[in-house]
Amino acid sequence: MRRLPRGFEHYLDNVAILVADEPTSEQRAAGGLGPGETLFGLYEGIPRPSRGLLEPPTLPDRITIFRRPIERACLSEEEIVEEIRRTIVHEVAHHWGFEEEDLPF
Repeated sequence: MRRLPRGFEHYLDNVAILVADEPTSEQRAAGGLGPGETLFGLYEGIPRPSRGLLEPPTLPDRITIFRRPIERACLSEEEIVEEIRRTIVHEVAHHWGFEEEDLPF
């Protein structure tokens, strides 16, 4: 979390960041992954732009980071830290309404 840009915590309002060893089959399906594809992280919740102004507060949205896929893909601790940073930024973009095809990474 220390490697995220200064002020980034503003974008994480009402978002829980979790770590799991591997994605479940339900999470893989939600991420649109087929057999043999890798999932480093997953945003689960209602994107901010899709929420109505008068809707009651919701439980925190979740970003889950999957430890083992990241460890398998990276060759050093520095690469692991950078991939976690990139994954969190990527998933926060989904929280703010960006679709996969809109993201540069």
